[in-house]
Amino acid sequence: MPEPAHNRASGNSAEDLAVEFLTAKGMRIVKRNFHFGRVGEIDIIAEDGDILVFVEVKSRSSTLYGTPEEAITPSKQRAIRKVAQGYLHTHNITNRECRFDVIAIRLFTEEPDITHLVGAF
Repeated sequence: MPEPAHNRASGNSAEDLAVEFLTAKGMRIVKRNFHFGRVGEIDIIAEDGDILVFVEVKSRSSTLYGTPEEAITPSKQRAIRKVAQGYLHTHNITNRECRFDVIAIRLFTEEPDITHLVGAF
């Protein structure tokens, strides 16, 4: 089932905030919204020095359905890992240190509150 347009729009603006945040920290954005078949998608692929970083961005406009971090379930983590393996395979990347980060954005404060969980899973 396709995602409602308003969810996709808020997700894109959250990803834009995440990209600004990561680049301000000196990370280089390699790819956004990498899809690997029906397995899933990785929001942002970046480089932190020599480390390839797969970043999941989650935002919430309230805590009614939990925090952004709580949305990264074990099954979501498995799907992200599979997509990351797909990225490495399709780009012939071997022997490269990789990491999985989460950017959690709370949009219900006056200014967006961004938490960067390095090596989240």
